[in-house]
Amino acid sequence: MAHPQSPPRRYTVEEYQALEEVSEQRHEFFEGEVYAMSGATPRHNLIAQNCAFALRQAVRGKGCRVFLEGVQLAVQEGHYHTYPDVMVTCDTEDLAAERTMRHPVLIIEILSPSTADHDRSWKFNQYKQLPSLQHYLLVSQHTCLVEWFRREESGVWSFTPLGELTDTLEIPELASTLRVRDIYDEIDITPMRAQPPAEL
Repeated sequence: MAHPQSPPRRYTVEEYQALEEVSEQRHEFFEGEVYAMSGATPRHNLIAQNCAFALRQAVRGKGCRVFLEGVQLAVQEGHYHTYPDVMVTCDTEDLAAERTMRHPVLIIEILSPSTADHDRSWKFNQYKQLPSLQHYLLVSQHTCLVEWFRREESGVWSFTPLGELTDTLEIPELASTLRVRDIYDEIDITPMRAQPPAEL
């Protein structure tokens, strides 16, 4: 007869932060539960570096900072803490923070087969609750495709797929332009092509 599984341990935010200080592995925190985050592939890491480098060049001297995946974001204080692949903040509180960011203007997630649906749906719905967030980018690792979600003045999120290396996206909040070509620099990437029409 199978024994019932014990419920997962629940952590306070303070216990979670203490765990992160000594752990070699990063963890997400959601509603008291802690989940280990998987490591990144070299390809994933290079794309994240490309994004961070391009953005760093773009915001230099503008009072903003670009952070890679090792920096924590409190999406909902005390409820959901995670580590975006790349984020940009211009908030003075964030710029003075020692560990956790709270007011990003832009977040980038690099998609993998195991996380793509999660990043597009559940995680995006969590990120939408950040009042400061204006841009959310999902970057494919194996096809030239950047999915650009932008919060319009009405509060509605618009969607623009960018499938050409020559495409660019304007980020007025940072007075910057990000080129798809720079995101995929030194990456052997397959162009995003329309599927041929089905034969009748």
